[in-house]
Amino acid sequence: MNTIIIIPTYNESENVVKMARAIIALEQDLAILFVDDNSPDGTAQLIQGLMGEFPKNIFLVSRNEKQGLGTAYICGFKWALARNYTYIFEMDCDFSHDPKDILRLKKACEQGADVAIGSRYCKGGSVKNWPWKRIMMSYFASVYVRMILWIPIKDTTAGFKCYHSRVLETINLDNVNFKGYAFQICMKYAAYKHRFKLEEVPIVFIDRAFGESKMSSGIFKEAILGVWKMRSMKL
Repeated sequence: MNTIIIIPTYNESENVVKMARAIIALEQDLAILFVDDNSPDGTAQLIQGLMGEFPKNIFLVSRNEKQGLGTAYICGFKWALARNYTYIFEMDCDFSHDPKDILRLKKACEQGADVAIGSRYCKGGSVKNWPWKRIMMSYFASVYVRMILWIPIKDTTAGFKCYHSRVLETINLDNVNFKGYAFQICMKYAAYKHRFKLEEVPIVFIDRAFGESKMSSGIFKEAILGVWKMRSMKL
């Protein structure tokens, strides 16, 4: 088994079982690592039940408190690298990312990409069920990032990605200390600075049907200010 999907969770009891089963149903040799931040709604207990059913495919890292999306992914990346996975995904639990697209992103890496990005804003990509204002805010946030960092990616805040392990082995993960959208931007920028090949794969992004969004004004502010900090970071 050479592929693992890392999924951070916090209060995802309405989605976590369905997501796990949807990934397993792809009938691929896939592993899933959930990183749960002590969800009070019993998410971790549901994952533990799945581990009993799929002991070779589903794993759990439980953390004591809510520490942010970026730190959850860094924790997951290190866990996966220590176990020699080749293709390492990051993905949301709320079905805004279609599990079926896992195979398309992995194929892009198998065919030469170092990082395959599930993109809403490249040709063929789209967003469903988002208010128009949120779509415009997200789109122009990516324009803003490209203007500052000169990174040739249309969807700079995308959170559905497949990395070849060599990318995560090269990036200084301990220096990537952002939590939200800024984390997503920083990982792409770091890969680009190290001259890895980034490829955008068009996806249809669908707003969550269950559970609550983790978006906040603090996350957005971190991204707006963080891009300036990234220019001088040792990544």
